[in-house]
Amino acid sequence: MAPSKLDNSSDTCENGDSSVSNCQVDSGLSHSLSMIHTEKAVEELLQQTPIQGNDDHLIEFSEALRTVAKALRRAAEGKAAAQAEAVEWKRRYELEKMRNLKLEDKEQSAEECNGKLENGSCETSIQGSNQETARPAKGCTENGICSHEVLQNGESDLGSNLDCNKMMRKASFKLSWCCKGEASEQHKHDIVSFERGNITTAERSSKQISLKWESCPLTVLIFTKPNSVSVRILCAQMARWLKEQRKMNVYVEPRVRNELLSESSFFEFVQTWKDDAEVSLLHTKVDVVVTLGGDGTVLWAASKFKGPIPPVVAFSLGSLGFMTPFHSEHYKDYLDSILKGPISITLRHRLQCHLIRDSAKNEIETDEQILVLNEVTIDRGISSYLTNLECYCDTSFVTLVQGDGLILSTTSGSTAYSLAAGGSMVHPQVPGILFTPICPHSLSFRPLIFPEHVTIRVQIPFNSRSPAWASFDGKDRRQLSPGDALMCSMAPWPVPTACQVDSTDDFFRSIHEGLHWNLRKTQSFDGPRDV
Repeated sequence: MAPSKLDNSSDTCENGDSSVSNCQVDSGLSHSLSMIHTEKAVEELLQQTPIQGNDDHLIEFSEALRTVAKALRRAAEGKAAAQAEAVEWKRRYELEKMRNLKLEDKEQSAEECNGKLENGSCETSIQGSNQETARPAKGCTENGICSHEVLQNGESDLGSNLDCNKMMRKASFKLSWCCKGEASEQHKHDIVSFERGNITTAERSSKQISLKWESCPLTVLIFTKPNSVSVRILCAQMARWLKEQRKMNVYVEPRVRNELLSESSFFEFVQTWKDDAEVSLLHTKVDVVVTLGGDGTVLWAASKFKGPIPPVVAFSLGSLGFMTPFHSEHYKDYLDSILKGPISITLRHRLQCHLIRDSAKNEIETDEQILVLNEVTIDRGISSYLTNLECYCDTSFVTLVQGDGLILSTTSGSTAYSLAAGGSMVHPQVPGILFTPICPHSLSFRPLIFPEHVTIRVQIPFNSRSPAWASFDGKDRRQLSPGDALMCSMAPWPVPTACQVDSTDDFFRSIHEGLHWNLRKTQSFDGPRDV
């Protein structure tokens, strides 16, 4: 808002207590932004009002101004609640729209395939006389979480006349909860039982998630760490083996394809994409994603998928490998086992973030959605001042962060920046959002963990001395000016990563080998003893 409007509001409020009250009511009814600026004017007036000695009328006047400031603060909180609710309804609307498009697309595909089957021109990729195997994948099974829907978001961009063979190229699979290696009859959402009036929880501590292919995977996408000769050699060997031994279609990034072709024309079979439109459709073509590098390569691969993402097989070729359990020396054995199935996987939750600018015309006008696998960081950047961040959880005010910044992390990112800032390490399959301050100027500011269903809103107050900066998985840095807000919630598309053993075993092995967690010389046994 222009400074002239602020001056006008201040001039209107010069005629005593009643004028101040009338000004506050009029500005509150006109627009929520004017209320924020009026609050700023009140704060400035409070700082400029001299209170000396026992001047009672000045003391009463200052208390009245503080009351007005509190009322304006409540109005600002009401605006924050309205924005959070608007974003949540927008998210629900988009999810419902995607589900409807998905159902329409499946019905249309089934009709086309049935018509072509009558003419003998369509071959299904699922064969056999077993009725359970020939059943079409509908996304939910009797005993599982979800199936083919993990890889499809249902957006009907495939409006071109694709033949039935191309639509059936995508390998379908089924996810199920397992308990000590055996299939469990427990549904995902059947966690709490109300039988005979007694509330009991199902045993979930030992359950792992298993992926079983319902049709053979045919397409693999390889992401590599750049500027590494050993990774380039391994990529060439793996692409050749996948084509000659497994007869699979191989996709790589455009940069990697150019590197392979510069070595040999044999790699003409390797495919890639040309623009962002093709990248957005990768999840409809690719069955398995392979990463050659460290955790950064996994983050890069996940960032290419703005919606569903295929299962990821991460080979460790970096420094730390919290998400890369497989060793590259035995890649053939690992890939044979994974492509045959079944395998244990870890569903790594992601956060979806929206930036709401102060200049937005309404509460639902936001920047593009950003997905993060590790964390989103809001910090002070190059400024020497403390960062002031107003934090809300749904409609509740949480706290005002005063320090270097704030980290909102997934549980997979709990071993990254959040760990360095004093946050706890959390098992990656625990659904939650970590709330970790960065160097807070407070002795009592402890990190928090929020449940998965909440929406966290971080706003830069108008009286902040400097802007803040937000970065998403360590990149795509953006400035947040006073009045701007960041909305953060759990994304509906997790990243399924293959496990070498299971999610729990891989997690403990990663913190033992990567961080040397609780490594200490064992106490000598020949010392003094209790008698």
